[in-house]
This record gives sequence, structure tokens and C-alpha cells, in this order.
Amino acid sequence: MAQVTLIEAVTLALAYEMDHDAAVIVLGEDVGINGGVFRATVGLLEKFGPERVIDMPLDETTIAGVTVGMAAQGMKPVAESQFEGFMYPMLDQIASHAARLRNRTRGRMHVPAVFRAPWGGGIRAPEHHSEANEAIFTNIPGLRVVLPSSPGRAYGLLLAAIRDPDPVIFFEPKRIYRQYKEEVPDDGEALPLDICFVLRDGNDVTLVTWGAQVKETLEAADALADSGISAEVIDVATLKPLDFDTIHESVRKTGRCVIVHEAPRTAGFGAEIAARLAEHAMYDLVAPVQRVTGYDTHIPLFRLEMKYLPSVQRIVAAAQQTLAVS
Repeated sequence: MAQVTLIEAVTLALAYEMDHDAAVIVLGEDVGINGGVFRATVGLLEKFGPERVIDMPLDETTIAGVTVGMAAQGMKPVAESQFEGFMYPMLDQIASHAARLRNRTRGRMHVPAVFRAPWGGGIRAPEHHSEANEAIFTNIPGLRVVLPSSPGRAYGLLLAAIRDPDPVIFFEPKRIYRQYKEEVPDDGEALPLDICFVLRDGNDVTLVTWGAQVKETLEAADALADSGISAEVIDVATLKPLDFDTIHESVRKTGRCVIVHEAPRTAGFGAEIAARLAEHAMYDLVAPVQRVTGYDTHIPLFRLEMKYLPSVQRIVAAAQQTLAVS
């Protein structure tokens, strides 16, 4: 069984599905000859040819429109936006057409497309290259929004996304693209969408997160354990639709919750989780829900970038604050 990084797991999943389903097409800027800006599609052009690995113009609107057209006519396109911040021109096609076509045609047509994008900060990139605006897409009916946090989950969730009959936004946390390796069997076995993954059991506080922040959250759980605090860690993985039941079950046990994400605080997806906890778990909570997030500003350039992102220290402090309430 191969030890692979998260980006290599993405490549494996794309190659497996293209090998087993002739309807799967990869398209985007530099995905062919160059193998993608992060090399997610390296080797696919040589294996599958230019009719299935298509280098597109530097025009995200056209990429999204072609993707919708292909999907509506029976193909399964996987479109890459080089960075999540480049997806804004795609929003019209995604929100107005990809997400609506099944409803508009009363089920006669659908859009089995995946829109991939490297997501988040932490790589010292310039403006528009470090966005974490997943909440924008969770607000669009008709879309799934998926954000894996490990090589194994990237492989299994991408397979599931490509096989889904409706459009999926698939964000890949680029800060951990090559951070570590794990064993990933290239067996074509998909992971279920629409569920949270409980990565660590605990009894004192629930830590809820997704994407690259899973790493810091697990490290915070280790630090809390050194103080005798048992933290349960939940990787949301599929933000839309949200598996709230898993989060609620954990909070029912611990009575406390800290939500961690690197997107800006106001109207970030953590606010939706906190609102649902207020609606459905008010009598289970023994302390207010805490959020550890990015700030309501553009992510700064590299000198201050890591101060913007949630740190282990901030997560631990938030957990201790909830635990101080009796």
C-alpha cells in the first residue's frame, strides 16, 4: 500500500475514476501539459490524452460554463480553478446554472460536475491565492461542499464527489498538500459524503473543524490532554449538507463546543453550526459556544499570515474558557 500526500491522493482518485469511467473529463488552466499548478493532474494527459485532459484558456467563467454544458450532456467533468480566490468569476455559472438545472428541469437534467480548487492560506501566496470563502458556496441551494483534511479522506471523498449526480464544490487545503503522508489503498473505494468524521473521542469538550485546521485542532486536543482535559475532535468534511446529528451527539455528551475555521468570523460556516446548536442543543450546553476563526479582514501577506490563521494556542484558550464555565 502506497504512502502518499494529500495532493498525490487527489491525483490517484482522478486517475482511478478516469480509468474506470470514460465519461470523466478533467479541464482547467494548465491541467494538461504542466500537470496543474500544484501538480494535481500530473501524468493524466499522457495516460488519457488531450480529449479528456483539456487545457483551457485563462478564463474561469468559460471553464465553469463549459463544465455545466458537458455535465448536462452526460459527461462527468472535473474542473479545476487554480486557486479558490479565482472562483468568483465562476459563481454565475455555478449558482445560476449548475446548482439549479435539476430543479429548473424538474429532474429531467442534472449536473454531475466537480469544481476543484486549492483552498486556504499558509503558503505565503499573494492576494486571491489564500481565500477561505467556503461559506459563500454553502449558501447556494443545490451544491455539495466538501473539504477533506487528509490523504485518505481526499481520495475517498473525491471519488464520491465525481460519482455524485449533482454538482460538488471540492476544496483542497493546500497548506497540507505535502505536509505528511499516509497509507492510501488505490482501490476505488469511496468514502461517504454528508457525514462528519470523529477523529478523537473525548468527554469534556467538542472541537469541531475542517480542512487544514484539523491539524492544529488535533494538536490542541493533545495539549489539552496534558492538562487532563478530554477533547473530542470532529472533522466536518462535508459542510453542505451538514451532518449536524454527529455534532449534536458529541455536544450532548460533552456539554461544550469550540468551532475552529480559518475563514473570516462574520457569517463564516462556524456561525451556522453555532446557530443550530442554539436551536437544538441549548439544554445540552453548559457553556457558550466558542469560535476560533480568521479575522474580518483580507488574509495578510506572509509576514502576518500565520497570526491570522487559528493557532493551537488560540484553540486551547477557547477550550479552557468554555471549561471555566460551570
